[in-house]
Amino acid sequence: MNIKPIKKEKSTKREIIELGIIIGIFAFIFLTGLQTEVAGFLQRAVLQTGIHNSHDEIPNDEQDNADYNFKLIGLDGSYLELEDLKGKVIFMNFWATWCPPCIAEIPNIQELYDNTRNENIVFLMVSTDKNEAKIRKFIEKKGYTIPIYRPASVRPEVFSSNSIPTTFVISPEGKIAYKNIGIANYNTDSFKELLGNLNNKYQGAL
Repeated sequence: MNIKPIKKEKSTKREIIELGIIIGIFAFIFLTGLQTEVAGFLQRAVLQTGIHNSHDEIPNDEQDNADYNFKLIGLDGSYLELEDLKGKVIFMNFWATWCPPCIAEIPNIQELYDNTRNENIVFLMVSTDKNEAKIRKFIEKKGYTIPIYRPASVRPEVFSSNSIPTTFVISPEGKIAYKNIGIANYNTDSFKELLGNLNNKYQGAL
């Protein structure tokens, strides 16, 4: 009796079933609009490996001047002038709800925000989404409490970037002390130390 063709037939059927399951999963993710969430989840897993944990302050002689001519609007409709935050440490992150790496790094930023409650260190999460309702729905779903804003004026050239997420840290002296384009884990000892050192400069200026 020749059983090899039978085994091959069974193997082929199994492969077809497995392929069908995989296609079905991807179809479900696409049709339900979960592709951004899934991609964000996978990139968050990469963050946990620590490969995006390195944070160094830009050398003093290479730091650009921050442009405070920037107006923001919060989800509550209130306006904020960057000018009013002069003299403080400003953590400013540009992101969007459709951006997987943005979604991946926000949980760590929220944790950093929770662990760094200091009136001299200000967190600004600036969404580039056009649809405010979409931003609000995303934030409420995730339960984030970090301050969320949208641009209410033209973004200054010094804060421009061709990609998101992009993060800036402005020193009390009005210098861009830190800049990162792309995903990163900011809830680390090294980044907390960077913020702490900048805050000490603020204290020294009082």
